[in-house]
Amino acid sequence: MKHPFHLKAVWNGGRNSEGHINAGGLKTVVSIPQEMGGPGTGTNPDEMLLGAAATCYLITLAAMLERSDITPQELTLESEAIVDVTNNVFTYERIVHKPRIVLKADASVAEHTKAERLAYRAEESCMISRAVAGNVSIETQPIIVITGADAD
Repeated sequence: MKHPFHLKAVWNGGRNSEGHINAGGLKTVVSIPQEMGGPGTGTNPDEMLLGAAATCYLITLAAMLERSDITPQELTLESEAIVDVTNNVFTYERIVHKPRIVLKADASVAEHTKAERLAYRAEESCMISRAVAGNVSIETQPIIVITGADAD
């Protein structure tokens, strides 16, 4: 079974203009980021790729935890992307995901171990990670906390 996704885009002007995209629930202004010499309005391809990778990873991790009967008290994620600009060539080098899984106070050592293992496996299972494999390095740095235990 195939699931098509569609995006419509409008861009009026040159490099330092802005555009508009519409892809189902995603409707936003896009431009080149200020850090790369653009106007910095709305979002940009770098943020959208990071957003796609991060949300795919987070949803995959949540599904894997659920299938393993692990219900985290809290599941959050911080992700960072590194883009290299050398000789005016832009290269999306790396994404680092830092999931924080807070388990309930009565979580067993086995649940802790499994949650950590799933945090790594979710990256391998994520559709977006597989799509950029070989082009963008993706790293996972999970933090697993048990409620009531010393955090971090």
